[in-house]
Amino acid sequence: MRASLGQSPSSSQGPPARPRSEVIGICASTGGPRALAEVIGRLPAGYGIPILVVQHMTPGFIAGLVAWLNGELELPVSQARDGQELAAGVWFAPDGAHLKLESTRRLGLDSETVAGSHRPSGDVLLSSLARVAGAGAVAVVLTGMGCDGAEGLAAVAGAGGRTIAQDEQSSGVYGMPRVAAERGARTVLAPAAIGDELAALDRIWPRR
Repeated sequence: MRASLGQSPSSSQGPPARPRSEVIGICASTGGPRALAEVIGRLPAGYGIPILVVQHMTPGFIAGLVAWLNGELELPVSQARDGQELAAGVWFAPDGAHLKLESTRRLGLDSETVAGSHRPSGDVLLSSLARVAGAGAVAVVLTGMGCDGAEGLAAVAGAGGRTIAQDEQSSGVYGMPRVAAERGARTVLAPAAIGDELAALDRIWPRR
């Protein structure tokens, strides 16, 4: 039997060679709400890896999106709070604030820094995951116009983390995921398959 990539035949029954996935960052824009519902909808209620989300929306609509997703998904969905501990669940950047993972493993909100044309910015979020979680970070870039998230995804790839982009066929606008794929996304999939990939990450390792 051929050994899996990165494993020798003698270690095929041993623990995975890659580090445990500690945190997932998702960036989305146009078409994002439906894509997010499909991705996160594949995850069970007890999913243990925290998910941090940047969704570009008109100010005032994030609260409604969070409420809608809470009615659609098994996982709890909330807006992130400054200084809260990183914990299981889905945490959205609020209107007008970058969402970051701080070195203390707490969430940080920044309503002042200008980083590109978006606040919240996917690049800011994903770059912070690369700095803090390194190879334990997972970056996902979904449908949307422009290139937000691609730079942050490249940072996660450079740190040894997992990187995923939505495919062209399923994207409402194939801008952000196209650039993410060009910048090094190792996996390109439709939303349901992305959700299955993320679900598998929480099954690889036994719970602490």
